Amino acid sequence: MTGCLLIHGYTGGPHEIEPLVAYLREHTDWEVEVPTLPGHGLNLELDNVTHIAWLAAAEDALRKMQEKTDKLYLIGFSMGGMIAAYLASRHHIDKLVLLAPSRKYLSFRQMAREVKSVLVDGFKGRIGENRFFQHYKNKWRSVPFRANLEFCRLVNFTRRHLPEVQAPVLIAQGQQDMMVPYKTALHLDKEITSEQKQVVLFDESRHLICLGDDRDTLNELVYQFLTEKNTK
Repeated sequence: MTGCLLIHGYTGGPHEIEPLVAYLREHTDWEVEVPTLPGHGLNLELDNVTHIAWLAAAEDALRKMQEKTDKLYLIGFSMGGMIAAYLASRHHIDKLVLLAPSRKYLSFRQMAREVKSVLVDGFKGRIGENRFFQHYKNKWRSVPFRANLEFCRLVNFTRRHLPEVQAPVLIAQGQQDMMVPYKTALHLDKEITSEQKQVVLFDESRHLICLGDDRDTLNELVYQFLTEKNTK
């Protein structure tokens, strides 16, 4: 049996990668699972949750899938991408997909553009239509400072293991990403030592790449990468 484990991002949950999950379930007979990391989901409870707990939960889900599959694919979005890369450095993974992985974070130039768009829409009375504002307004209120420190600790810890990743890897990144500079994908291409690597940049996609306008193209790209016999 083939298994596919997907790991969501920081302050997110399975909902932020649901279109890709649905696509894989519709087009394959794989065992597809998306665990919710401690403190995450639609109702955030991140007080006193550590990056060690996030790593442990993801690794526990991986071990359970290993017990019932003979081929395993791993997909990680944002912080989940760094967790996925770390797991791939410790376990045998047949293929690895990193979606906007947070090797570096906060593109301040793009953040400024997004904040400007919020101000403009607010002035024009269209704040309810601004997707950036709607997605992040609740997170700004409910994420404790300590959780942000744990996120930074996780990134600093996992990136040391990037050179140990040997599985074929696909890295997809949006060039309009406000959270992770798109050049991060190019840095990862150099740090990960896998012989088979593919980097794809989407001109219009932002950080929530699985929910953006390019999601259909992304779904097909990931599917083709995982199902092709020889990764070039």
